[in-house]
Amino acid sequence: MTHSSFGQVRFENVGKNYGDFTAIPDLNLEIEPGQLVTLLGPSGCGKTTTLRMIAGLETPTSGRILIGGEDVTRLPPNQRDVSMVFQSYALFPHMSVLENVKYGLESSGYKDAEDLALKGLDLVGLREKAPRLPSELSGGQQQRVAVARALVLEPQVLLLDEPLSNLDARLRRLVRTEIREIQQRLDFTAVYVTHDQEEALAVSDRIVVMRDGIIEQDGTPYELYESPASEFIADFIGEANILDCDIHSLNADTASILVGGKGFDLRHRNHSVGKGKLAARANSIKLSKEVNGGLSGKIKSAAYLGDHFQYEVLSDLGPLFVIDNNTDELFNNGTTVGIDFDTRGLALIGGKK
Repeated sequence: MTHSSFGQVRFENVGKNYGDFTAIPDLNLEIEPGQLVTLLGPSGCGKTTTLRMIAGLETPTSGRILIGGEDVTRLPPNQRDVSMVFQSYALFPHMSVLENVKYGLESSGYKDAEDLALKGLDLVGLREKAPRLPSELSGGQQQRVAVARALVLEPQVLLLDEPLSNLDARLRRLVRTEIREIQQRLDFTAVYVTHDQEEALAVSDRIVVMRDGIIEQDGTPYELYESPASEFIADFIGEANILDCDIHSLNADTASILVGGKGFDLRHRNHSVGKGKLAARANSIKLSKEVNGGLSGKIKSAAYLGDHFQYEVLSDLGPLFVIDNNTDELFNNGTTVGIDFDTRGLALIGGKK
């Protein structure tokens, strides 16, 4: 392998069948060295199968997989230069934190396993917990131990399978930040599987959104959020209201559109003049007491969530889901409200690549 390909992962026309069921029909994907790429999608989309094929826990039916330029398609897991962090942590309950981290090192014949394990615990800020049992740690600390255990083997690729799903919301935010900081500092390749859109947006260099074993869109978090290729992407990456619109003029950078009698200039993705589809993020819709003959709607339901209200609004454009950060006033059910949009939360759907 060449140094430049160290940490690179390539899928070339990879298919995976389970009997008559096709989980992955024909996957082509390249992950560059040093990137954190997230495989994102709903349950059954093929993201975990894809990760397990990198790990060698599943064997492709067709095609080939290369890691660092080497064809590993038929190699068993222990002959691939990868490490995996599981959803369940998979720590040995009877071993100390230090013993857990050095287990893989000792199994691989490292003579300085303890020193390397302690350095691994330094990476995740847990050296002082070395003598503790896993049961004496919080869930977030246990997951960091699992990350340390994987990193000390210095794999070409670190695989993370729903690593934060067993943590509460606050811990998820903290641990995902730590994982991202470590990955950027050490500059290793990571493939991260989650169904959580916010998590994917927060940690990724690239997001690969999958559905039915097919890549729906592959791009940076910004690209997926600002230029969704389909209605599925628009609604999956940040909950969106899908609205009909008219695209009545274009230039190189912006499209002039009309929706609900209101005009906006938006970035476009090689769209065409005519009918179009618009994603309106829930927090881009602004409600007011003043209707003044413009676009209006009626509150169907309202919920107070501390720092914001959530509304379902019946409008001429169809039902709208709205997140309103103005908590000074609650619009009660049945109230007629004016509707406007914040351009920052609007995105044209589709367009040619």
